[in-house]
Amino acid sequence: MKLRNDIRNVAIIAHVDHGKTTLVDEMLKQSETLDARTELSERAMDSNDIERERGITILAKNTAVSYKGTRINIMDTPGHADFGGEVERIMKMVDGVVLVVDAYEGTMPQTRFVLKKALDQKLTPIVVVNKIDRDAARPEEVVDEVLELFIELGADDDQLEFPVVYASALNGTTSLSDNAADQEKTMDHLFDTIIEHIPCPIDNSDEPLQFQVSLLDYNDYVGRIGIGRVFRGTIKVGDQVSLIKLDGSKKNFRVTKLFGFFGLNRVEIDEARAGDLIAISGMEDIFVGETVTPVEFQESLPILHIDEPTLQMTFLTNNSPFAGKEGKFITSRKIEERLLRELHTDVSLKVEPTSSPDAWVVSGRGELHLSILIENMRREGYELQVSRPEVILKDIDGVRCEPFERVQIDTPEEYMGSIIESLSNRKGEMQDMQHTGNGQVRIIFLAPARGLIGYTTEFLSMTRGYGIMNHTFDQYLPYVHANIGGRRNGALVSTDTGKATTYGIMGVEDRGTIFIEPGTDIYEGMVVGENSRDNDIAVNITKAKQQTNIRSANKDQTNVIKTPKKLSLEESLEFLAEDEYCEITPVSIRLRKQILNKGEREKAAKRKKQAETE
Repeated sequence: MKLRNDIRNVAIIAHVDHGKTTLVDEMLKQSETLDARTELSERAMDSNDIERERGITILAKNTAVSYKGTRINIMDTPGHADFGGEVERIMKMVDGVVLVVDAYEGTMPQTRFVLKKALDQKLTPIVVVNKIDRDAARPEEVVDEVLELFIELGADDDQLEFPVVYASALNGTTSLSDNAADQEKTMDHLFDTIIEHIPCPIDNSDEPLQFQVSLLDYNDYVGRIGIGRVFRGTIKVGDQVSLIKLDGSKKNFRVTKLFGFFGLNRVEIDEARAGDLIAISGMEDIFVGETVTPVEFQESLPILHIDEPTLQMTFLTNNSPFAGKEGKFITSRKIEERLLRELHTDVSLKVEPTSSPDAWVVSGRGELHLSILIENMRREGYELQVSRPEVILKDIDGVRCEPFERVQIDTPEEYMGSIIESLSNRKGEMQDMQHTGNGQVRIIFLAPARGLIGYTTEFLSMTRGYGIMNHTFDQYLPYVHANIGGRRNGALVSTDTGKATTYGIMGVEDRGTIFIEPGTDIYEGMVVGENSRDNDIAVNITKAKQQTNIRSANKDQTNVIKTPKKLSLEESLEFLAEDEYCEITPVSIRLRKQILNKGEREKAAKRKKQAETE
């Protein structure tokens, strides 16, 4: 069996914020790849604005570095389970993985998630214990934790013999010793370990072509671009090839362009062979999982498994009193075009029409997945409304099932009791609890996903911001018949249209938490705050103070209101109740009742109550 010794294909996997992207930056800097004049920005692989702002990777990226005559193709993958669809498909493209683990935090929920995907594909692992220079680093214990996780996930004997490299990606240092003092200003230890341990691709270039699409990109000039691996054979620009679709049908097309990856660039190439990771254009409706073969020898590869969405929301055109004032794209046609365009590159997303031409059901892998789409749309000038997120229920063997999440919480011990109580109320079951030292405790729960919608805010106030919560989809289990999830408190709802006044806000701020500042334009039916109790209250915060002709020089200067609570997009989506919408424009995020008029709202609530009792 011939092997390609000049190439290695490897994916970098980790829990979010354990330093994958920073590590890839250092590998780029310290290999023989970039021109000396190339200025590398921090987290160069995170090219999207939202990725840079939030410090997370959303889309998988590929690059390649050159080291001692060997080309190392590197896939930088997302750490969030919401983008797990990307991680799964990348596992098919590579022969090994570099698992990055924080030297203090150790294994986390997404570490388990990404490692399980790698072990299922029988990939060869290398472990990098990153942030070795942290004050509270505990590398020995972390390596033990990783080993336990490998055993728990059913790793085979070869996979359990993983090599360990200790690193500080931020400082660009590595070593094979767990002593931080032994760190050297070089990435060579990691490169050498990759070349020594990651298997070379098989060189079967003389056999008929098989290329499978694992990721999609889109470009206005060449249309859809399929990114994937050449599993067998050779492909050249100008070749007539056959595309075997997911339904088994076949389409012939001519390869118009081939791209390879090197450093930060996508480079045009004329030819690629078995083991290469490339991008291909020329076919408009190419899709993930499809196989490109020669016209005369059509043999498809197994279809890639893509996890189903677990959460859905209704996207609607904006019909609030302020509709069309702040956005550029506001019509149903524009919104539908944009949602369908997202399907070009995001295969974990589903968009379904409804009985209304102005509404679509959009399903994704989690709240973050959908909120990133909404954030991208508002930045592009779209105006829309969305409903409260809901979990997707499934029938499995005749049993109604719902998604459950594995929840890992790290918190000071003093908040442990209230966390356990609050998650038990949301039908979570405690799986494990460990005291991690320094008065900290780690608790692991299995909880219904709908019980976690709206929980983050409650959790942060319960732990005074000291708690850290991570959760990731675990499995579908039988439906829990209980009213769980959602927010506990009612809303403060405006009865009038106009501008909010300091006087108006002062009159109602003892009722709960206010979300808006004086001078904000509001309309009837808009949610302006959260009630401290569980019912909605209609309030008028546009009230102006009655003027009298007796004035005091200093009386009004003492009117000071509390700082309003500004909700982010994610917090707004979490806050939503069943009868509310979130109105999103490039300028504002507003919460509103679906029925704006107070009288009509009360009538609808009565009708609903009657229907439930009948």
